[in-house]
This record gives sequence, C-alpha cells and structure tokens, in this order.
Amino acid sequence: MYNGVKAMIEKEKELGGGGVAPANAAATASAEEVKCGSHLKKPADLSGFPVFPANTKSLLSKNLTKEIWDQLKDKKDAHGFDFRSAILSGCQNVDSGIGVYAGSHDSYTTFAPLMDKIIEQYHGHAKTAKHVSDMDFQKLQCPPFSAEDAAMIKSTRIRVGRNLKDLPLGPGITKEQRNSIEQKVV
Repeated sequence: MYNGVKAMIEKEKELGGGGVAPANAAATASAEEVKCGSHLKKPADLSGFPVFPANTKSLLSKNLTKEIWDQLKDKKDAHGFDFRSAILSGCQNVDSGIGVYAGSHDSYTTFAPLMDKIIEQYHGHAKTAKHVSDMDFQKLQCPPFSAEDAAMIKSTRIRVGRNLKDLPLGPGITKEQRNSIEQKVV
C-alpha cells in the first residue's frame, strides 16, 4: 500500500503540473468532432471524435487519438458496454485524472488499444507484466513520507471490490443484474 500511495502522489504531481496539451487539443470542433465538456449528457452525445480543451491533462485526452476513436467508437464488450460509455465521464469532466471506466472485465480486452496505454502510464507496467503478490508484512519497506508528500495525504482507505463471475462491473451493470446480485449475495 505504501508504494501505491507513493506512486499515486507522483502521478498526481505529473497530472497537475504544467503538462503537455492533449494529443487531440483544439480550440474548436469540426462537424466530425465533438467538443468535450459538461454539456455532454449521454454516450450518444459523443457523435464524433472528442476534442478536449487545451489544458486537459487526463490520460484519456493524452491517449485517445483519431485512429483509436475510429477503431473503437462502435465497439461493445462481451456484456454490451460500449466504448462511448467507457469514455463519457472523461469527456464530460475535463478535469478528470484518468477519464475512462471499464464496464466489465472484457472492456480491458475489447478496448485494449486505449486501455493498455492508460494502464501502462498510470500503473507503470506494460500489458505483458506479471503481478506478484507477497503478503508477508515483515517484508514491507515503509520509510516516513517527506513533509511535502505527507501534506498531500488527506485520508486513506482500503477498498476491496470484486465482481461476480460473468457479470459486468459497476459502470456496465443493469438494474436487473444488480437485483440478481442482491438475491445471490444477501
């Protein structure tokens, strides 16, 4: 957890500091483009390539190219969660740090041309990297945070969220599926 907090602090510094304009930044949007902002209300509002304001620092804005948009814009994952739904929040909230949600485990595969880049930049490991868990707390190396880093921490929490097999994740689940989970779990 310590390393995760340190990594998050570094990413926040990167995303918040100066930064480079998004790859697809433009002052105005053409007829085949959609200007990003809070006016977007539903996935169908993304009727063209999303164009972010020049000061947008989200990983979505930095990685969503016209080529990726053209490749994924009409795709849905195995549970019916579509690409426009995956990126809608990041297009609405241009101050977002990441800007994309997975609707199911399959979203990571279906939308891999975008997801792989974002995951590598945010978490610092490539698609081919292997996760290794070592639950021996005695091996933890947790030196104190610097005063600057400690000042950035307002609170911490540990959240464990898992999904039932063959059901989508939170952003892609229907009311009926949610009710089904309640019946199985409660």
